[in-house]
Amino acid sequence: MAIIWRTSALAQRHAEIGGALEDWNGMGTAWFYDHTPERAKADYEAVRTKAGLMDVSGLKKVHLTGPHAAAVIDRVTTRNVDKIMPGRSVYACMLNPEGKFIDDCVIYRISVNHWMVVHGTGTGMEQLTAAAGAKNVAVIFDDDLHDMSLQGPVAVDFLAKHVDGIRDLAYFGIMQTKLFGCPVMISRTGYTGERGYEIFCEGRHAVHLWDSILSDGADMGIVPVQFSTLDLLRTESYLLFYPGDNSETYPFEDGSPCGDTLWELGLDFTVSPGKVGFVGAENHYALEGKERFKIYGVKLEGTAPADEGAALLQNGEQVGHVTYGMYSELNGHNVGIARMPVAAATPGTALTVRNGDGTEIACTAEEMPFYDVEKKIRTAKG
Repeated sequence: MAIIWRTSALAQRHAEIGGALEDWNGMGTAWFYDHTPERAKADYEAVRTKAGLMDVSGLKKVHLTGPHAAAVIDRVTTRNVDKIMPGRSVYACMLNPEGKFIDDCVIYRISVNHWMVVHGTGTGMEQLTAAAGAKNVAVIFDDDLHDMSLQGPVAVDFLAKHVDGIRDLAYFGIMQTKLFGCPVMISRTGYTGERGYEIFCEGRHAVHLWDSILSDGADMGIVPVQFSTLDLLRTESYLLFYPGDNSETYPFEDGSPCGDTLWELGLDFTVSPGKVGFVGAENHYALEGKERFKIYGVKLEGTAPADEGAALLQNGEQVGHVTYGMYSELNGHNVGIARMPVAAATPGTALTVRNGDGTEIACTAEEMPFYDVEKKIRTAKG
């Protein structure tokens, strides 16, 4: 049974829209404002064509300050933190001693000795706290810091009306500024595959900022979008969601312990070239070429999407799962993220999806992402 022990300052706003708060990462989160397919389609298309505002305060924000802060983060994550300058951030992973994935995060360098690590449902906080033992560093969990995600092609035009220099903020850049009279940190990050921004603020300012963005941005098409919209956006953008795509949800049939390698998940790019000394490093490198499966894309025929967790078949036998599927009328594709045999993870491999009602849909294995293949949208300048 989920226990909600964290509360967003925006909970009342979600309730007014129709959101029944459900647990995500310990926080009551507006997974749905409306369970209808029409609402899901409208929210998805709002982000892809205009912009959507989403409360993602359920992410865990951990500050690390002091002279050993960088060393602690360097020990726990796969990135070389010496390369991260103040005003920049980077996506990273965390591993256990066996070299298996346990969490991902974004590392923000606020100033010389002040960092913030933002992570989801894994054990990032615990890893950081353990590594900080006997070090000259303070590790502070900050549940007052709220995070609103403004994602979509008009997001930059909207923010440019209020924030000088926002067009010059590079992908994964951060800036300290003000918005509607409130101090905020804005980062050029998100989880949608769009050009988007995350707006960090104090809890006492969250409602004012939420209301002001929606009111002032209404004529530009900015609307509140439900949290579940992320599944549609992330699927076609190849953005994984722990533990939804992992062996914690889809256990190995041979009884092997849960835990996927970065090679299997396609996240090996998060390891800085030549980096050693991080938790699980030796085993991570030793596991290259020993993949038991691969995370890979599937493209389905027709318009009926794959169910969450649908069986993936090859030559009539189940060989994996589609962790999440989606059909986009806007982009004209029916796609999914799948766990499949290494040999099948080649473009054009013929496969079949079997949904929960027994319906079988022909599909092929395809490389991801399906949307913004060259990542030009999310990294656009100016």
